[in-house]
Amino acid sequence: MLASWNSLQRNKKKLLFAGVFIGGGYFLSRYAQRKLQEIQDQEATEYITQARRQYHFESNQRTCNMTVLSMLPSLKEAIIIRLDAESLTSLLKKRPANKVEIWEDLKIISFARSVVAVYCTCMLVVLLRVQLNIIGGYLYLDNSVNKTGMVQFAPPDVQQQYLSSIQHLLGEGLNGLMTVVKRAVQDVLGGMSLKQHLSLQELDQHLEGIRQRVEEGFGTPSDKPLSWYLMPDEENTVEAQGCSLTGHDDINLKLLNETRDILESPDFTMVLRICLSRGFSRFLDNMAEFFHLPEGCLETSESLTQGRLPLAKIIPIVNGQIHSICSEIPSHFVQDLLLIDQVKKFAANVYETFSSPQER
Repeated sequence: MLASWNSLQRNKKKLLFAGVFIGGGYFLSRYAQRKLQEIQDQEATEYITQARRQYHFESNQRTCNMTVLSMLPSLKEAIIIRLDAESLTSLLKKRPANKVEIWEDLKIISFARSVVAVYCTCMLVVLLRVQLNIIGGYLYLDNSVNKTGMVQFAPPDVQQQYLSSIQHLLGEGLNGLMTVVKRAVQDVLGGMSLKQHLSLQELDQHLEGIRQRVEEGFGTPSDKPLSWYLMPDEENTVEAQGCSLTGHDDINLKLLNETRDILESPDFTMVLRICLSRGFSRFLDNMAEFFHLPEGCLETSESLTQGRLPLAKIIPIVNGQIHSICSEIPSHFVQDLLLIDQVKKFAANVYETFSSPQER
């Protein structure tokens, strides 16, 4: 008994240390478990948040696609009314004395309206991607972050007012674009004989000439960037709002200014040009069917010169392309534009920017 007591006394410090160590290890283990649980809970929350945001984004893109398709009939009607080729073809059926003059007018109108249709459809696709992803981002914040609902980033009436700005493209923007395109078509094709035969390659070169004049201008003070046709400039926007601005008017102006900043950015210009290149390439593919080229010939530039048609036969083919370009039924033309990777990535970047909680 005495020996045990002496042994206990000699090892008291060791036993005390062991007890502290074991007890400390227990509490450290509990602390580590609690921190691990917090980390897991945080990761789970972040995963759920990201999944919810991704679902909302994908749903928003489907809305974009449906909105584009729903607006194409109105766009097509607006172009056809302003660039009326049908009245000219009706006159030609009456065999008038000034037949050649009417054919010359039909040449300009037919090319102009198909070129305008390509431009406007591409612009509509990219502009709606910007607008609906700005609104979509703010709606995500309103529904998931700003749950108090005291100050909404995008109240319903502001959404409607903001999205109605698309009417500029279908109105003043369309009128301005048609004027420039008609001038470009006249410049490139005005002096060309109706009897002149063109290959698909030559037609492509003439379309490039028209595009160059539209996109780079004529070297005059009246030249405008493509973004001008998409949205009114800031001065006109403020003037349209009137002198007295309500709180919601301020929000709408803020949205329009944010949109304008994006439209004037190099990224937007690059994406729009990619869309235009794809659009005119698809337009040329549609035209190739009428040149009776061998199957697979579009893969080589040499074969593009094989089939040739007189300009007088090309005109009605070009004239009818608007029905394929502005089709409300998903056509190859529209599907090509909606599936461009750069458009998808650009839309994702816009949504990411405006759905991220930050001081706005």
